[in-house]
Amino acid sequence: MANVHNPAGNPLEFNPEAFFTYFDENPFHQYLGLTMAESRPDYFRARLVKNDTTPQGIGGSVNGGVIATMIDMAAVASVFTNLQEGNVPAGTADLNVTYLKQAHGEWVDAEATVIKRGRQLCAVEVKVINDKDELCAMGRVLYAMRSA
Repeated sequence: MANVHNPAGNPLEFNPEAFFTYFDENPFHQYLGLTMAESRPDYFRARLVKNDTTPQGIGGSVNGGVIATMIDMAAVASVFTNLQEGNVPAGTADLNVTYLKQAHGEWVDAEATVIKRGRQLCAVEVKVINDKDELCAMGRVLYAMRSA
């Protein structure tokens, strides 16, 4: 698997297109059933289609750890949709998840929107919605950036 943070051997280079290919081809994402559903500047929607290997929570809902993973991955991807020149991804600085109801259904989406971009941090809001359009969880993520 290609290293998307270091595609040319330079730790300060980043290739957004490689990231989105990596998102769908990542074995962990494939195991969970997580794919890219929609992408535009400062917005990313990931979809998890439940399958036989999707970890389950109470009553067959999507496991809370999987929801937290979806929130983090969608937030990171939303930051990468509009990466500013001179900024290099540095990792998740803070992740907060509020579970509102069990995530039942055939699929669950994580809709991430960048709400503020700073020099060193991006603030992202993520909504987790099931196939009945019910809000199941909310996430708030701070993603760190560093100068190239």
